[in-house]
Amino acid sequence: MTADAIVLGAGIIGVSTALQLARRGKSVVLVDRKEPGMETSYGNAGLIQREGVVPYGFPQQFGLILRYALNNRIDAHFHWKAIPSVTSFLAKYWWHSNLTRHQLIARAYAPLIEHSIATHNELIEEAGAQDLIAKNGWTEVFRTRAKHDGEIGEAERLRKEYGVAFKELSPADIAAQEPNLSTDFVGGLRWEDPWSVKDPLALTRAYVKLFESLGGRVLKGDAKSLSQTKTGWRIVAGDGTVEAKDVVVALGPWSDTVTKPLGYNFLVGVKRGYHMHYSAKGNAKLNGWTMDAERGYFLAPMNQGIRLTTGAEFARRDAPKTPVQLERAEAVARSIFPLAERLDQEPWMGARPCTPDMMPVIGKAPRHDGLWFAFGHAHHGLTLGPVTGQVIAEAITGQKTLIDISAYRPERFNA
Repeated sequence: MTADAIVLGAGIIGVSTALQLARRGKSVVLVDRKEPGMETSYGNAGLIQREGVVPYGFPQQFGLILRYALNNRIDAHFHWKAIPSVTSFLAKYWWHSNLTRHQLIARAYAPLIEHSIATHNELIEEAGAQDLIAKNGWTEVFRTRAKHDGEIGEAERLRKEYGVAFKELSPADIAAQEPNLSTDFVGGLRWEDPWSVKDPLALTRAYVKLFESLGGRVLKGDAKSLSQTKTGWRIVAGDGTVEAKDVVVALGPWSDTVTKPLGYNFLVGVKRGYHMHYSAKGNAKLNGWTMDAERGYFLAPMNQGIRLTTGAEFARRDAPKTPVQLERAEAVARSIFPLAERLDQEPWMGARPCTPDMMPVIGKAPRHDGLWFAFGHAHHGLTLGPVTGQVIAEAITGQKTLIDISAYRPERFNA
């Protein structure tokens, strides 16, 4: 089988890239070892975060770092055995999170975020997936005045610098918006620009269906079988092999299975995360996506139930599950909302691929023709799928890219 391009990885980044190439008339084969959308893209909080112009940094306050070292929080947890293997990543992550450097990174990162809603909207409309989307933003609620004032001040800065929209909420506003939420909160803010996705897996598969309607093919295969030919690339997939001039590596936290054998050594860590779905007691209803800001967990009213998501777990990518954050979060969440029984047999776990400078790797490989990279999107994979796919597709087809992607170039790692 031959094609113009092979895309490795059928998460939201790979699916969006394959779709954007197909929309530009290219014949594309999408390859994954599993069904589309079944890994990291499945388990997120379901937000297209237009407000997320500042990527999540490493804490800089010494006192807060010491509190994290106690390893008893919801928003972060780590495996002691993993620390030696992730020290280099964490050290560079901390360095890039310095206030001055972090603000420079945000200015380079923001153009991707700024196009997140528009690029998703194009695909949502073409895929007929409007019923999966809510357009009423998401809410942070605060337990202390100090946290409230700090976050409102930062929101004001983001409004001035990046044009994001938000509304400050009083306790009465929160009660009107979420009458079944407890009264533990002194106030909140609602980010008004973001869209919510009621079923991230269904959205990914709606994009896959659109891709196939444009002639795209989805095959099961092992990315490790990728090899270079005289004219391009070959992979074992389906019942044979596929050859193409271009190949895009969009394997998220597994991208190193392809990049390392080709001689590229990217410093990419993983932040593992967990979720569980719940029903609500009686007639209780959660109306919108809500974050308990000081505790660091999310409640999201999805089609599968109320999804409780945790923060980041620093561990080896393939280590066994340790859902202690979920247990901690569930206990707190039950105190602010009447959650009923668990709806899943066991907690879901995924691994977010993260670079130390908090920006994804997007662009052409520096030492191989026809090899392209699109991974490392950390907490914003769902948000940035369509825009990443668009700029990669534009670069491959020789078009002017929607935005300047030089800040995300692979060469910045000296890989």
